[in-house]
Amino acid sequence: MIVFALVCAALLSAAPDARASLTEGPRLAAVYDTILEARFDQVEATLERTCPPAPDGACKALRAVSVWWQILLDPDSRRLDARLNELTAAAIAANDAWTRREPKRGEAWFYLAGSYAPLVQWRVLRGERLAAAREGSRIKSALEQALALDPSLADAYFGIGIYHYYADVAPTTAKILRWFLFLPGGDRAEGLEEMLKARDKGELLTGEADYQLHLIYLWYERKTEAALALLRGLDTRYPTNPLFLQRIAEVEDEYYHDHKSSAAAWSTLIDRVRAGRANSAGTAEIRARLGLATELAAMSQTAQAIDELKIVVSRDPSSPYGARAQAQLQLGLAYDRLGQRDLAVAAYNAAMTLTPADDTHHIRDRARAGLRTRRE
Repeated sequence: MIVFALVCAALLSAAPDARASLTEGPRLAAVYDTILEARFDQVEATLERTCPPAPDGACKALRAVSVWWQILLDPDSRRLDARLNELTAAAIAANDAWTRREPKRGEAWFYLAGSYAPLVQWRVLRGERLAAAREGSRIKSALEQALALDPSLADAYFGIGIYHYYADVAPTTAKILRWFLFLPGGDRAEGLEEMLKARDKGELLTGEADYQLHLIYLWYERKTEAALALLRGLDTRYPTNPLFLQRIAEVEDEYYHDHKSSAAAWSTLIDRVRAGRANSAGTAEIRARLGLATELAAMSQTAQAIDELKIVVSRDPSSPYGARAQAQLQLGLAYDRLGQRDLAVAAYNAAMTLTPADDTHHIRDRARAGLRTRRE
C-alpha cells in the first residue's frame, strides 16, 4: 500500500548515527523505550523530565506516538481517537513553527515528519486513505528536507526507504493514488537496503524499526522466520508490552498453522499478566484467553476452550473492543462441537446482543450462521 509506505516514516526517523546532532538523543530514546514497554502511565512524567533540555517539539511528537501505541493494543476501540488527533495537531503546529524559525535546521524538519506519523497511521486504520496519503506526502517531503540539511540523521533513511519499498510493491489502485498526488515511484530493493541501513545505525527507534520490518517480512518478503526473530527480539527487550507476544502467537497460527506453539505463546502471556509482568493487563489477558481458546478448539480440546471462554464471560470485559461478543460467538461454536445445541443457541443470541454497532469482525453474521446450522 502506498499509504502505508508513508505512514511509518516519521516514527522511524528520529535517531542519528554517531555524527548526528539530535538534541538529547539518549533522553528521548529513554522516552521511546517507555512507550515500547507499554508503561503509558509513566510517559508524561518522563517527558516532563526530558523537555527541556530536549526540544519541546520532540516531546510533543512523542506524546502522540504514545497514544498511537495505546491504540495498537485495542485498535477497534475509538476511545482514544480524539486524544490522538488533539496531540498530533499540537505537535504539527509546534514543529511547523520550529521549521519557520530555523528553516536550515534538519532536526526541526525531522520532528515535523515525526508529528504527522501517528495521525497518518490512524487515518489508515480508520480507512481515511486519501487524507492519509496527502499527509504522508508531507512526511516524505519533511524527511527529504531533513536529510538535505543534515545527512547524518541516519534514521530518516528508514522513512525514505519504507516509501521506496511500498511505492514499488503497492497494488495498482494505490499506484494510481500515488500518481494523483504527484509522488515519484519506488524501488523495492533500494527501499529495503535503506531501511536496513537506518536500522543498523539507529539510536532512538530501533524497536519501532523492528516492528515495521516484521510486517514487511511477513507481507511481501516471505521471510516468516525472520519476522518471528524480530518479534522475539522485541519481546525479549520489551517483555511488559503484550503486543509483541500477541503477534508471535498470531504468526504461529496464521503463517505456520502451529496451534500448539500459538497456544503456548498465549498461555505465556496469561502467566505474565497473572505475575504482574505485563502492562495493559486487563486487555492483554482477555485477548490472550480468547486467542488460547481458539487454539485449543483447533486442537479439539473443546472443553478446555470453553473453560477459557467462561472466564472471559465472567469478567464482562469492556476491552478489547467487542470481546464480550467474541467470547459468546466462540462459546456457541464450542458448544455446537460438543452437541450441546441449547447452550450454543443461547451463546449465539448473546453474541448478537453484545455485538457493537460497527461489527468490524462480522460477529453478528457469524452468529446468525451458527443459529441456522445445526452441527452434528
